[in-house]
Amino acid sequence: MAKIKPSKGAPYARILGVGGYRPTRVVPNEVILERIDSSDEWIRSRSGIETRHWAGPEETVTAMSLEASGKALADAGISAEQIGGVIVSTVSHFRQTPAVATEIADKLGTDKAAAFDISAGCAGFGYGLTLAKGMISEGSAQYVLVIGVERLSDLTDLEDRATAFLFGDGAGAVVVGPSEEPAIGPTVWGSEGDKSDTIKQTVPWTDYRDGTVDKFPAITQEGQAVFRWAVFEMAKVAKEALDAAGLSPDDLDVFIPHQANVRIIDSMVKTLKLPEHVTVARDIRTTGNTSAASIPLAMERLLATGEAKSGDTALVIGFGAGLVYAATVVTLP
Repeated sequence: MAKIKPSKGAPYARILGVGGYRPTRVVPNEVILERIDSSDEWIRSRSGIETRHWAGPEETVTAMSLEASGKALADAGISAEQIGGVIVSTVSHFRQTPAVATEIADKLGTDKAAAFDISAGCAGFGYGLTLAKGMISEGSAQYVLVIGVERLSDLTDLEDRATAFLFGDGAGAVVVGPSEEPAIGPTVWGSEGDKSDTIKQTVPWTDYRDGTVDKFPAITQEGQAVFRWAVFEMAKVAKEALDAAGLSPDDLDVFIPHQANVRIIDSMVKTLKLPEHVTVARDIRTTGNTSAASIPLAMERLLATGEAKSGDTALVIGFGAGLVYAATVVTLP
């Protein structure tokens, strides 16, 4: 029996650089209130959101990804030719095939990098990070670009009082490369498909195509059910990720949860009993919920503002439609 030669990858992987892109248009709550019966105070108290960014015609999924990726590559000191894999997490690229990752890989100037899209909603960045870590450890790529990008303004029903104020656009990217010591912990991830109706697209694309409905599909959710699930179940997942990394809340420097709702974030901080010294990302206030882009965008902002620093230990957790989730501990670039 022939023996397959074992892979020779790096012993570990780490995030080497991060970059983000937020569209130029800033949309305050007042604009949202033109279409729904609510108030600025209600939106802020329910979600923490004050403003969000909406993409213009030229700020496509590809264009925003290229901007974020260029910054991440520069931050990592890596050229595009060295990238062996491009993983894009998005639910708002409206061309079923080919994967937008292939276009991004080409326009960046990679040397025929493996490129593919994943659909894991707000947990997509964590899924992509885990896949990148595996590619580096098994030796199929030395450096991998992981991108979370969304144009959720295209999937927002501006007359839906429950969701009209939530979503924003943007792209975040990280370069993942080899490491001599552990810098991306074990991932705790999973799905609860029995709860898939709590966050979903209103109707399939075919219903719109066939004229069954005359309203373009949008994202809808059952807010209270999502809130309860995120607060109680995701705090457990976050604790499991800490345990898997052999760490306690006292060992953390930074907490970067998916930017879904500031009340969810604050409740998770309380449930996890995070010490006061832990910096908590609350990027949602000025960015809104950008799904797969929210964690890398929040990470980039914390590092840019000095609220977090290179080498800090951060717990990251994403959760959303599916319902899916992914949590891990990383060393910040």
